[in-house]
Order: sequence, then structure tokens, then C-alpha cells
Amino acid sequence: MKKIKSVLILVLVFTSLFTFAQPGAAGSKIKISGKVVEKVSKQPLEYATITFMLPNDSKPVAGGITNATGQFDIEVKPGVYDIKIEFISFKSNDIKQKALQKSTNLGVISLDEDANQLNEVVVRAEKTTVDIKLDKKVYSVGNDLMVKGGTVSDVLDNIPSVSVDVEGNVSLRGNENVRVLIDGRPSNAINIAEALRLIPADAIEKVEVITNPSARYDAEGGGGLLNIILKKGKNQGLNGTVIASVGDPRNYGLSGTLNYKSKNFNLFTTQGYNDRNNPGNAFTNTDYLNDANEITSSVNESRTNERLSKGYNGNFGVEWFLNESTSWTNSINYRKSSGDNTDNVFQNNFNADGSFDYLRSRINLEGSDNESVEFNTNYIKKFKKDGHKLTIDGSFSTSNELNDAFITDTDTRTNEVTFDTTLNDQKQSRNLIQADYVLPLGKSSQFEAGYRGDFLETTTDFNVQNKGVVKPEFTNILQYKEKVNALYTQYGTKFNKFSVLLGLRFEDSNIDVNQLGTNDFNTKKYNNFFPSAFLTYELSDKSSASVSYSRRVQRPRGRLLNPFNNLSSNINIFVGNPDLNPAFTDALDFGYIKRWEKLTFNTSLYLNKTTDAFQFARRDSGDIVNGIPVIISTPFNLGIEYRAGFEFTLNYSPYKWWKLNGNFNFFRNETQGSSTYTDFNGDEVVQDFNNIATSWFTRITSKITLPYKIDWQTNATYNGPQDNAQGRSLGVFAANLAFSKDVLKDKGTLSFNVSDVFNSRKRLMETFIPGRLTSYSEMQWRVRQINLSFTYRFNKPKNEREKPERKMQGDGEGDYQG
Repeated sequence: MKKIKSVLILVLVFTSLFTFAQPGAAGSKIKISGKVVEKVSKQPLEYATITFMLPNDSKPVAGGITNATGQFDIEVKPGVYDIKIEFISFKSNDIKQKALQKSTNLGVISLDEDANQLNEVVVRAEKTTVDIKLDKKVYSVGNDLMVKGGTVSDVLDNIPSVSVDVEGNVSLRGNENVRVLIDGRPSNAINIAEALRLIPADAIEKVEVITNPSARYDAEGGGGLLNIILKKGKNQGLNGTVIASVGDPRNYGLSGTLNYKSKNFNLFTTQGYNDRNNPGNAFTNTDYLNDANEITSSVNESRTNERLSKGYNGNFGVEWFLNESTSWTNSINYRKSSGDNTDNVFQNNFNADGSFDYLRSRINLEGSDNESVEFNTNYIKKFKKDGHKLTIDGSFSTSNELNDAFITDTDTRTNEVTFDTTLNDQKQSRNLIQADYVLPLGKSSQFEAGYRGDFLETTTDFNVQNKGVVKPEFTNILQYKEKVNALYTQYGTKFNKFSVLLGLRFEDSNIDVNQLGTNDFNTKKYNNFFPSAFLTYELSDKSSASVSYSRRVQRPRGRLLNPFNNLSSNINIFVGNPDLNPAFTDALDFGYIKRWEKLTFNTSLYLNKTTDAFQFARRDSGDIVNGIPVIISTPFNLGIEYRAGFEFTLNYSPYKWWKLNGNFNFFRNETQGSSTYTDFNGDEVVQDFNNIATSWFTRITSKITLPYKIDWQTNATYNGPQDNAQGRSLGVFAANLAFSKDVLKDKGTLSFNVSDVFNSRKRLMETFIPGRLTSYSEMQWRVRQINLSFTYRFNKPKNEREKPERKMQGDGEGDYQG
């Protein structure tokens, strides 16, 4: 309750500041409002421009744009005006010599399509754009040259504020506690990082980056939300796209989208197949120390990987228009992949004086088979009042991942050869049901309420054998059950230049973590309130400021909980912690956006406080393998983590043929807490994790149209160094480039791209544990990639403007726009 009061006080202070900053503004002007829609479909037109001019004078004296619901609200001085309403590819609507002496609602203004302009318009869905808003950034993938032939991971790594490390872990503004949604729903994949590498980039329409979600969204994700919107055909008639790609290292792909839309239904499908090789490498050089921090021995461990994978990703769906106000959509998604990985690990062992001792080699022959099926259903009922609707969603899925490995271990000192086999069988089922109700109240207020039930069950069967004999220290069956029932409500309103959105979400969580192999059962039940508050002030028709607050949760799952894990290295072992508790985050964000004719500037200052934050500790297990200590890495709940930072994003178009996007993020991370454990000698050891670290991240993207209509796109990224309690990560620079050319009368597009031009995208780490070890490591998940792709469109010209599609939860509809 104290936190809610603090937030409300902050909102009142913020409101007062802006109120006093605008003396007398309301008394000298009148307010002109209305709504702009497409004449045929009655769909609202966002970003339509309204311009006020004095009669016989073409110079604008006032103006503005429509919001997501097509509405506008503009202040002008009383007088007589010519009013022009415009939207790209539509005929303008001119209102001549309109006398305006008091606040007036112009009503609904309809715009007709202009067939002549339509031929000149580049379809927004075919172009890469970054739509910057105060509460989120919407990245339309479209014809992004960088990701042709790539995957979802490649797409995310090209988005402002988002970065993907070499292992596929996604972070938002430097925070890895991110919730990844697909079409507004949690992914049904067991390993989300692997799943993002299976979905082809060409299947994505756009990605929403929501740094501080409202109560309407799932409370999971202390760092924010990423919502991946997949393509769904929506053009009238039969149309589609086919994309073929080839690359080096081996990367063959074929994908396509097809849809047929009539008055009563819309059939759509996306199909994709890929055959890839993702070779990688890594090394770790470790010096082992005594209590005086003197070197006792050293190990230089190197690793090479050949990750071969073949995958199919497909969906099929039908949207049925029951009547003008009701639609029902059903779809089935199916993913299947198989892979082989030869993992070669070589350990060169050295004596204290640096002389070579012996070589130990481990060859892991790994295989994997993954399969998932998901059924989705969506029902939308729209009522007479604009914006009044009921939405019901259901998602039911099953997934299975099977990984096995045959490990050969050779020691040149003893010429001893050992053989281990591992089997990791994971099964998951997820059922999700949700209902959302939106009720507009008056002209500028809106009430929302809803329910969401998320029911997840995962079973991980991990087995390790040596010459047919089970190794119990690595063998276990972990069962994870999660039941989360949530209710939410929020209310938004707008008065004068202020927009307010207040919400409250309640989640009841019931978690079971069962180790069936050791009969260790752990149940955790907790329920929590998650308040949110958003306040926006329109400084002008082209600039706005905001302040927002939300409370979030991060639940541990999968690898973090499993105390029995892989055996890829016998001296560096990761062990999960089944006693991990969820981490809770209070997030505060101050935002500002300003638009000029050729430039959009967006900046924010953010503050996060996380209790029971996850931290990873390395410690000596006490086990010795041929004289080498076995080091264990394990997660635990840290006391408190404070994160503060600021970022800004720029969209700049200096010329029609040149577009620039830039993003910069600086953050400070402070951890307070310690880890206590009993070492192999029975002594209690306390590891101090009090630490303050700063880091920064920047990315710039340039797109230039060369002669002969050749597009050239380049981006460069730098992740700054960052300290932690047991070492530091070093700075990394990487760059990509791409070219494309339209052919076959713009029905086809030929693209060429190079990912990681300098082959420099790696994870660089330094670790120091006094009296134990010091190490340096480099890890490269995938070497430089070169791709060539060809896109062909049939019955879907590149310059055809698509109608706005229906939106599901997480797609932005229902958020109060004012």
C-alpha cells in the first residue's frame, strides 16, 4: 500500500508541475476534435494529418495527427479556417471557411482511396520502419535486408533497445529478465532461445518493444516485454509471397505465405523449411590458485561446434466473419526440427611453472529432435459503440525435446578412454485461456477488465551412464508445474492535455518443483498485486512527456531449477537451484518524445528495484578430475538489485534516399547481497556480491538508396564492458551489411547480406575468485554468415497498401490512447 501511495503522490506532483508550466493556455484557445476513418471499411486511420489554414493562405497556423483510434484533439484560436484532412494514398478531405468560435466536434470524417496515389505508395508492410511511441517501439520487419534468410533471433538483434548475446539470450536495455510473447501469448517452446532460432525471419510482420507494460499485460518479465507478431494474410483475393535463400556456412531456406480473403472468411498459411549449419567455437584459459593466489596449475580448454539442423515451421488458419461485428479465428501451428552437433573439447593441462603436462580430449556427439503443436482460437465481438468489444482467446500446445549425446573422453597421460552417454527428454504442455473486455466511457475515457489463466507443466528426464552404469549424481527427473490465474482492471481517461491510465492486476501462483529421482517435492504458493500507473502530457502536437510505474515478476524455470545438468565439460559444470524464489521488480520510467519533419527523438530515464534477483556464483566443488578442481556455477537469490539508466532513439531522414536509426543506452547496475554455502571441507563460505557496475550499448543503422534503385543497409553495434562481483565482460563490436534490388517489374527482390562482417561477435569474459582461480574466456556461437535470398510476390504488388489487421492481446489494441 505504501508503494501505491508513493506512486499516486508522484503522479500528482508530476501533474502539478505541468499544470503550472502552462498558465493561461486553455483560456485563449478552443478545442477542435473529430475522428478520421477509411470510407469503405470504417477502419480508423492512425497518423492522418489535420491542418488548419487561414482562408486564401496556404501557410498552416495549427495542426495535429490522429491517434490509434483515428481521433484528434487540436487547440486553435477562434476564427474562420480552411481545414485539410490527409492520409497517404487517400484523397484529401477539405473543409472550406469553417467558422469556429467555440470548442467543436467535427464528427466522423471519411477518406476515399486514391487509385493514382496508390500506385506510388510503398507498402508499409514491405518496408522496415521503427514506429516510436511513448510507451513502446513498434519495429515493422517488412523488407529488412539484414535478416533475409535469418531467424527471429537475427530480427531481435536489429531492434532498438534489444540485444541478443552469442548464446541467444535476449535482453532489453541490458536486462535479461524479458518476457517474450508470440502473437500476444507466451511461447510454447521449452527452450525459448532455441525456438527463436527455428522461426524464419520472413514469418514475422513486426515486433513490439514494451519497456514498462500496463496491468493488462502478463506480469512476467522484470525487464519488459517483447511481442513478436507473425504474418497473417489479410489482402482481398488470393495472394502470397515465396522466399528462397542460400548461405555460407550452409544455410538453405524456403518459406512462403499465402492467403485468400473473401467477404465471409479469410484463409491464411505460412510455411517454412530450413537446413542450416551454425559452426561455433570457444575457449577458456584458467589458472588455479592457492590461498596466496599463486598458480598451482593451468588448463587451456578449447571447443569447436558443428551445429547441423533441419527445421520445418508452418501454420494454417481461418478467420470467419460471422457478421459485421463478430469474427472467429482458429489456427494450428506446427514446428519440427532435428539436429546433430559434434562438440570437440580439448583441455591442455600445464604445471605450476607453465610447462605442458598432458592433453585431455572430449568428443561429444549430440543429437536432438524437437516437435511442438499449438492450437489457437480467437473470438471478437464488437458492439455498437466504437471501441466497445469483448475478446476471448485460447491457446493449447504440447512440445517435446529429445537430446542425446555420446561422450568419448581420452587422457594422453594414462591413455585411458571413458565413454559416457546422456539422454535429456523434455516434455511440456501449456494451456492458456483469457478474456478481455473494453468499454469506452464518454468521448475520452475507457474501462478494461479481463481474466487470464496460464497452466504449464514441464517434465525433464536427464540420464547419464558410464559403460551402461547410471551415474546418480547427474541423473534425475524434474517435474515443474505452474498454475497462474490472473484478474486485471484498468481505467484510462484524457482531460485537456493529460492522459492517465491506472491499472491493477492480481495473480495467484501455484508452483510445484518435484525431483522425482530423489523424492524431493517442493510447493510454492503466492499471490500478488501488480499496480500500474501511466501519465502522459502533450507539450504540443509534436511532443509529449510521460511518467509510468509498474510492478513485475520473474519466475525461475527450466535450467535454473534443475540440479542435474549437462556433462559437456567435466571441470566446468552448471547446476540449477530448485529452491530459487521469484524475483519482483518495481519499475519507474520517465519518457519524452519529440517529432520534427525529418527527425523523431525519443528518450527515457528508467529506475528498477528488484528483490530476490537472480545471480550466478562460481565455487569449488571439492571434486578433482585428474588433479583439476571441478568448478560449479549455480544461481541463487540475491538480496536487492538496483538498475538505473537512460536511453534515446533517433529516426532521421536527411534525404529521401537516406534513412538513419540510432539507439544509445547507458545503465548502472548495483547488487547488494551475499551467497552462503558449505564447502567440501564442511566450512561455511560467504561470497560477497556487493557490486556496482556501469555499461552502455549503442547501435546505428543506415539505409541508402543507390543508383539503379539498389538499397544498401548497414548497421554497427557496440556492447560496452561491464563488471560483476566475480569478474567482468569485455566490450564487443559487430557490424552487418546488406544490398537488395527489385527485379521482374517489382514482383521480385534479390537480397545479399553479411552477418557479423568482422567475425567479432563474441562473448568475452574475465573471472577472478581469490584463492581459487582466474580465467579468461571467449565464446562465439556462430561465425560470420553470408546469405543470398530471392523474394517473389504474386497478386500482391510491392506497392499495395494492406488494410489494418485485427489485433490480439499484446498487439496494442485496448491500450488507452487518449
